[in-house]
Amino acid sequence: MRLHINHFCLTLASIVPSTLAVYSDEAYSVDYHHELLGLPLPHTTFFHRPRKEEKASLLYTLSDLGVLGAVNPGLGKIVWRQFLAGYEGASESGFLRPIEGENILVSAIGSRVDAWDALNGRTAWGTAFKGTVRDLEVMENAAGSTDATDVLALFQEDGKADLRRLKGTNGDVVWEFKDGSSDIPLQVSTNVQSVFVVSLHGTVGSYNLKVTTLDPVTGKRTNEYTLNTKADVHAPEDVLLVGANSAASIIAWTDKTLKTLKVNVLGKSGDIQSLALKEADGAITNVSLHAPHLVQSQPHFLVHSHSAVANRADVFHIDLTSGSIKKAYDLPKLPGQGSISVSSVDANVYFTRLTQDEAIVVSSASHGILGRWPLKLKEYRGSFVHGATEVVQRTADTYAIRSAVVTTDQDWVLVRNGVEAWVRTEGLSGAVAAAWAELPESESLIQNLEVEAESNPVSSYIHRVNRHVNDLQSLPDYLQRLPQRFLSSILPPAIIGPKAGVLVRDSFGFNKLVIVATQRGRIYGLDAGNDGTVVWSTRAFSQPAGKLWDVTGMWVENLKGTTTIRGGEGEYIIVNTTSGEKIETVPPGSWPVVTGTALVDSPSGKWLLPIGANGDPGEIPQEWAPKDTIVVQCDDGEVRGLKFEVTGAKSAPIVTWRFNPPEGQKIVDVISRPTNYDPVASIGRVLGDRTVLYKYLNTNIALVTATSAHDSTATFYLIDTISGGVLHSATHAGVDTTQPIASVITENWFIYSLWADISSDTNNSGDSKGYQLVISEMYESNIPNDRGPQGAEANSSSLEPSDIPNADPALPHVISESFLIPEAISHMSVTQTRQGISIRQVLCTLASSGAIVGIPKSILDPRRPVGRDPTTAEMEEGLFRYTPVIDFDPKIILTHKREVIGIKDVIAAPAVLESTSLVFAYGVDIFGTRVAPSAAFDILGKGFNKLSLVATVLALWVGVVVLAPMVRRKQINGRWMSA
Repeated sequence: MRLHINHFCLTLASIVPSTLAVYSDEAYSVDYHHELLGLPLPHTTFFHRPRKEEKASLLYTLSDLGVLGAVNPGLGKIVWRQFLAGYEGASESGFLRPIEGENILVSAIGSRVDAWDALNGRTAWGTAFKGTVRDLEVMENAAGSTDATDVLALFQEDGKADLRRLKGTNGDVVWEFKDGSSDIPLQVSTNVQSVFVVSLHGTVGSYNLKVTTLDPVTGKRTNEYTLNTKADVHAPEDVLLVGANSAASIIAWTDKTLKTLKVNVLGKSGDIQSLALKEADGAITNVSLHAPHLVQSQPHFLVHSHSAVANRADVFHIDLTSGSIKKAYDLPKLPGQGSISVSSVDANVYFTRLTQDEAIVVSSASHGILGRWPLKLKEYRGSFVHGATEVVQRTADTYAIRSAVVTTDQDWVLVRNGVEAWVRTEGLSGAVAAAWAELPESESLIQNLEVEAESNPVSSYIHRVNRHVNDLQSLPDYLQRLPQRFLSSILPPAIIGPKAGVLVRDSFGFNKLVIVATQRGRIYGLDAGNDGTVVWSTRAFSQPAGKLWDVTGMWVENLKGTTTIRGGEGEYIIVNTTSGEKIETVPPGSWPVVTGTALVDSPSGKWLLPIGANGDPGEIPQEWAPKDTIVVQCDDGEVRGLKFEVTGAKSAPIVTWRFNPPEGQKIVDVISRPTNYDPVASIGRVLGDRTVLYKYLNTNIALVTATSAHDSTATFYLIDTISGGVLHSATHAGVDTTQPIASVITENWFIYSLWADISSDTNNSGDSKGYQLVISEMYESNIPNDRGPQGAEANSSSLEPSDIPNADPALPHVISESFLIPEAISHMSVTQTRQGISIRQVLCTLASSGAIVGIPKSILDPRRPVGRDPTTAEMEEGLFRYTPVIDFDPKIILTHKREVIGIKDVIAAPAVLESTSLVFAYGVDIFGTRVAPSAAFDILGKGFNKLSLVATVLALWVGVVVLAPMVRRKQINGRWMSA
């Protein structure tokens, strides 16, 4: 009876904390959040005053990930941000322009144009059009005009240019210009008199530049001319367009050899001026132009030339009367890359140059240095790439600057008068893969114990003595850390804690590393036990502009302390897990294309198997052949099971089964149980009447999701990966296949979410639709205490389920239930604990809310009684009445009030404590926390006063020491008196 009572108590304990999943004293304490923007782009990053009457400026950017944000330049904290790419999934580069003298920013990305309040980020207006935006500029009002500033938006629609003038107050179209030709729209520029549309004219790979002049009031074409650039312009990237909205807008490009810069002042038909480019310690490798973007600014621009080892700059002036361009002065050649940024204050134009040694600011009118500061950075973060600068004139002869610069290490650094003010690790954004890693100290002990267990008693004893002798070397360090360990167990961690940057094991298993790979080709090591601090970072592979790193697999080998990452072009890299040091690197193109990976077990141990094109892993050495069947998906969507057959020194994959859904259905996802860690604490479920339902614990199963856009259906197939047989299937009608469909499978249950018709068992009308969460549990039999057809067998086989020829495999008994949820789930995963005893939580990512919720498994139990209250036996089992709607209560939101955007995946890892699971989410943002689904039953809470306990014990000890002699004296005196 004691066993049943304990089981009942544990069941209740697993249910009650589900309503208290987030404790107030743990919020913002056990979790951490890297609120990121992405790498700032040079043409969308600037300082701007959100209020004309105030002097304070904010730093604005529209990053390469499509995140628009405002940053406090004094602290480096985000004031507000908007995830623009999340609205439509736009992958094109966006545009951002401030409206001078107004508190409005205008952005364009994908097919949308939006206006935002510059101070709080609220939407002023927004509209969507057909096509893709190619440029965005702000109209220049006539002097003294009080009208709202209008916006020019250039689109490419059906391969043709479409320019719209949008009203600055509400975004309505004032006029629209459609170019009937098939020329590629490139950029729009304007001044008070004219609007210029620049397009690529000609055949692919050899373009001329066409400039179309429009009337700014009516949008009618007033002039058009073509510049002969076929020999120099082969792609849009070959054109350097600067000076938009300036007094003298220009279009510039270079020749093939990068020795001559060719410039045309927009509006000057056929006038092409050639400017010689001087080399700087070798051939020029890159040229960039910097010019002001205000009509009142002086018509000056700077040409920045780079070689492999140095850089130089030349400043040019434009004569507004004749349109001629003359060189004014040059900035000296300096080693390294360096960055130059331009800023305007009324008519004055300033150029700020940052090198590895100093920061200088000059006026565009003269070469005299207005300010010079030695550069003081806390640590080397790579070379400066580009930046945005704000120049303030304090007195007639003194200036102050602050520059927000992007480095080659993908950090965003603000330099104030040469001194580093803050650093934002924006390169960490855009994470595409992550994995948990153990600190190597604990694994070395496990490895030694395994060696001793496999040896004979004598050698094991000698090995153990030698190990203890070697451990004596760390005794001084242990004694030195002993006071700190004692104090840390009493005082709060904020007072006594580990040193920053030092990886230290803890007894609870909270201190782990997370290895993160980003789409820009960098790898980071984060300390999950120290607020996700970046321990190390390294560049894996250099990614060309516009190309993303396709990470197909990551595996951390804890025993060796290494991490292997494979890419889609056959490249892979192996790094040291704790230091990030590169151990082995194979560049892209060295091996065939990799479409996926699989963690397999072979005679030589576990390793990451690359899957080639069309799901073919190819031949591999026999000692690396996988022992088990692997599941792959072909290019046409077919799912196959592969078994490796050894022939001599090689092993080749053999197709053992194929799965194709019915005609009209398309496979969109294939998932299986976790291969690295998925413990099961009990093989059965004890019911209230003391009987047992035995779980269907087949490790060789996969869940296949197939959709039909024509029929608006989604079908889920449960497949045996050994035989390829379908064990269970479920079809949903009225499915919106454009909405996300997420799923996860573990232990003996799987769960998925989708938008579909609401079935009648939810007590709703059949015409209703909504977001649903469907869970299915699998058992060996529907009869308690019955193990099913194979219950009496010691071993079973999916290929030969019984002695009867052609017998069907034993199918699981599946119990399913559906729930209504308030919004879409973009991704699902489950928590993991050390032994699998604690109740599991389903971790759901809510893209629209920017949140992650942890739904306890007990709420999703499909055996909850429908339409009635639970019986006494069911209550003892922990069941309660079924309700069709699950509301995402704030208590189960793991991210609390934080907005976590762009999450691609959530991974979990067990701690040493059975009650605790570590959670890590990555994407645009980084978020980590630890959860206790069944409450923290094996650790004291933060509210426990350890100091009071120690003080009480010490007071009792003092009392005993003081009172003991008094009691002894009283006893002796009592004996004398009685005598």
